[in-house]
Amino acid sequence: MKSFSIIIVTWNGLRHLQEFLPSVVNTHYEDFEIILADNDSTDGSKEWVKEHFPAIKIAAFDDNYGYTGGNNRAVPFAEKEILIFLNNDVEVPPNWLDGIDKAFNDRKVKAVQPKLKSYTDKEYFEYAGAAGGYLDRFGFPFCRGRILSSCEKDEGQYDTPGEIVWASGAALAIDKTTFEELGGFDDDFEFHMEEIDLCWRLRNANHSIIYTPESTVYHLGGGSLPMGSSRKVYYNFRNNLFMLWKNLPAGKLWYKIPLRILIDGVAGWRALLTGKFSEVWAIARAHRDFVFRLPIIHKKRKAIHQKRSHGILTPRMIIVEYFLKGNRKFSDFMK
Repeated sequence: MKSFSIIIVTWNGLRHLQEFLPSVVNTHYEDFEIILADNDSTDGSKEWVKEHFPAIKIAAFDDNYGYTGGNNRAVPFAEKEILIFLNNDVEVPPNWLDGIDKAFNDRKVKAVQPKLKSYTDKEYFEYAGAAGGYLDRFGFPFCRGRILSSCEKDEGQYDTPGEIVWASGAALAIDKTTFEELGGFDDDFEFHMEEIDLCWRLRNANHSIIYTPESTVYHLGGGSLPMGSSRKVYYNFRNNLFMLWKNLPAGKLWYKIPLRILIDGVAGWRALLTGKFSEVWAIARAHRDFVFRLPIIHKKRKAIHQKRSHGILTPRMIIVEYFLKGNRKFSDFMK
């Protein structure tokens, strides 16, 4: 039986803690601890947790370090074998750790994602991770159970455990020693795609990432950055370019990055024509900041590629499959 340190990052998320934290506390498992990584909340989050759940460890920070910085800074407080990075808007059933524990029986497995379903409509998969993540040929993320914004109903079609390309940061279990050896999350990402970058490095180190349907959690989504917000658009576009530049094999870097920027430009024009001017500006800023920070990202790329690099992109193009062919399901997409 493995032991688990459940790390929950929060910033002014008291209402989410009040709604979702009790389910985590009520987990039925022999050996686990909960760590609240508080990014300098001012809404009484720490005080409420201390009053209602005094057994929870609180790692209190002096600023809002985002998802990446908050989690990285909380890891030294963890005393168990496996880290679970759990969003503050996730509900868990009592026995959710049993399936994750079982998945780690294979020594090659260093990261596990449970089935991620919608908190508001529990019959459907949830956007952030569904039944495990993949990347198309230009680095666009998609999932078993979620293609772009289309989430499938869970009808048991993904009830087979198996290896995936990336595990969702909403509920990511990872071996603590391996996480530390890989350098943790990249702080430059702040929010979004940091888990995909981490999983890419994990695979480069020849480790396995597994999806297990024997554990299910329910994610509200949009707790930190609401869907459609300009900040979310900015981080998604900028961090995707960060991730690709860091991890793509050299033979693919020279043409995939320009093509990806061109595809982003098409998204920008689409936003402009539909009157989403804040989204246009977010994409433009994402490209600008990618260029400005490229020297820093390139140093990280050199460190990675001195070791080993694998391509993990599928040969499919998600925008072609979704918009031109009308494929809305993972099973159609991967034919």
